[in-house]
Amino acid sequence: MTSDLFTAEAFATLEQAYPNTPCRIGHGLVGHPLLELDRLAELAGALPADSVEHNLGAMPIGIDPQDIPASQLGIVETIRTIDESKSWAVLKRIEQDPRYAELLASVLAQLEGVILPRTGPMLELEGFVFISSPGSITPFHFDPEHNVLLQLRGSKTMTVFPAHDDRLADPRIHEAFHLGQHHRNLPWQEEFGAAGQAMTIRPGQALYVPVKAPHWVQNGPEVSISLSVTWRSEWSFAEADARAFNHMLRGLGLNPASPAPYPHRNLAKSLGHRAIRKLRGGLGR
Repeated sequence: MTSDLFTAEAFATLEQAYPNTPCRIGHGLVGHPLLELDRLAELAGALPADSVEHNLGAMPIGIDPQDIPASQLGIVETIRTIDESKSWAVLKRIEQDPRYAELLASVLAQLEGVILPRTGPMLELEGFVFISSPGSITPFHFDPEHNVLLQLRGSKTMTVFPAHDDRLADPRIHEAFHLGQHHRNLPWQEEFGAAGQAMTIRPGQALYVPVKAPHWVQNGPEVSISLSVTWRSEWSFAEADARAFNHMLRGLGLNPASPAPYPHRNLAKSLGHRAIRKLRGGLGR
């Protein structure tokens, strides 16, 4: 059922944009039975607690994770009443269920012909499903993966910002994020708005989001269901290691330059961090 999900036009558009530029492409996954609301509620009830998240949807664009109001509903009830619960929910790493693992692999296999020549093998394949009430907002944040977000029901507008603009996300935040010391949410300032590109997707449309491109999402007037298929690349891991190495340099009183965007490989810093990490592991043993 997932054969020929993307047209030649979609592949051509993605090939021109990947990996640094967001773009909108068409897809043929609408109506897949595993992605209907009832099946997703069942999946939510079966996934481990750390693989589901749900929050109230009436939030500002920028919010500290500590200030996000807790929902009084459980994850399954949130999804079953999503049309009126004023919430958004995300099911993480859906590939833990074999049926969804097969679906994820099928979708990503069709993208491999575009991805492989540019950034090499697709690593750490993961899938996420977002279920949102009308009007919900997902706050300003970034993610470390390459991401294609496929819209299945309703609509949403994602405002995407340049991935390598230090004015939007301070380098220290990048560094702390990759060391597990900072949440994905980012501080928001109203003056950032002019730098963003608002891109609306409806059922049958998908959006490619580059690694670490800050973005926030406004849901449309109906319930929204979206499937996010993600992967890492050796380049994305090198960027993360270079950020961690910069954190070490900053601790020595230096002011290092941010990692360069693709196709620069940031080899010196990434290999330096990996060597130090390996050395520390050896000393620990």
